Amino acid sequence: MSGRSPQGAERTAAAPSDPSSDSASEETPRRAPGPGGTTPGPAEPAPAAPAKPRPRSRKPALLTVALVAALAVLALVSAGTGAYRIPLGDVLASVQHHLGLGGAPLDRVGESVLWNVRLPRVVLALLVGAGLGCAGALMQGVFGNPLAEPGVIGISAGAAVGAVAAIGLGLSFFGNWTITVCAFVAGLITVSSVYLLSRNGGKTEVVTLILTGIAVNAFAGALIGLFVFFADSGQVNQITFWQLGSLAQATWPKVLAVLPCALAGLLVAPFYARRLDLLALGERPARHLGIDVERLRLALILVVALLTAAAVAVAGVITFIGLLVPHLLRMANGPGHRFLVPGSALAGAVVLIAGDLAARTLAQPAELPLGVLTALLGSPFFFWLLRRTRRKQGGWA
Repeated sequence: MSGRSPQGAERTAAAPSDPSSDSASEETPRRAPGPGGTTPGPAEPAPAAPAKPRPRSRKPALLTVALVAALAVLALVSAGTGAYRIPLGDVLASVQHHLGLGGAPLDRVGESVLWNVRLPRVVLALLVGAGLGCAGALMQGVFGNPLAEPGVIGISAGAAVGAVAAIGLGLSFFGNWTITVCAFVAGLITVSSVYLLSRNGGKTEVVTLILTGIAVNAFAGALIGLFVFFADSGQVNQITFWQLGSLAQATWPKVLAVLPCALAGLLVAPFYARRLDLLALGERPARHLGIDVERLRLALILVVALLTAAAVAVAGVITFIGLLVPHLLRMANGPGHRFLVPGSALAGAVVLIAGDLAARTLAQPAELPLGVLTALLGSPFFFWLLRRTRRKQGGWA
């Protein structure tokens, strides 16, 4: 008689038929003993092949090349087109001559028209368009809204008040620079006031900034109307022409006046591209990623004020460039600010040079106001943009 208990016999009998042990033996196949008599462990999985890096898109580079080529062609065509026509080859020859690269000068009239009238206008259009386009891209990034533009926070209206006040009051303490200086200073004062009025508890909110900008725009419009009411007929004509926007009075001194502000803003803006991409995720995620949202917003608003006030001071109120240009590039290449910010500067210059060329030639010998022309083209685009955004979002509510 065996000394084992019935329970032990039952366990011994049940052990070979244990399903878990069977499955384990099936899952781990037995291996032959190794050279030393030991059984090797389970085979290690083969290392995964390293993932191939995704090729970088060449679309931004192609778009940049296309914009630079379009800018160069439009600048040359605009320099040679007008009441006094200059062939494209003669324009190139004169530019090469002045740069010391060969070429040949034009006759006395051609040289005067090209270098005293056309080229200052082309360069001013390039600087103003680049500034407005870049400012529009920055504004849309700061507000997180593709419908934002520099005029939202009252910069354009404030600069207009400064210029209209200088005209209406007959100020001349800076000579021919009085209107430009007053417009620039008033634009900076306006954006500073909007920022301070919308600041609460050490920070600002986008909605508060927009609503404060709307109120400031309304107040600036009332001030402009008041100055127009008290101005004489000559001043009214000057104010009206300035408000409509134009590059007709472009000179090299005006180019030099806007050049430092435009270059400073255009060189600084691309350094904020990465932080704008992070801000697009939302304020809270951006803060968690180490972005000082309040400091970023203040810095970008100052850059926008610098670019916009300088542009308005020399060219008057030109609308829709800051809205239309960044949106077209966003539709072409996506929302990444690394290309969007400098690309908007290039595209803004292209659009404004083309617009100025159209303003000079469509109604010859008269000249259309540039601000009116950009508004006529930009308003339908803005309406289409509203409809498209509403349709994609399924309504505003």
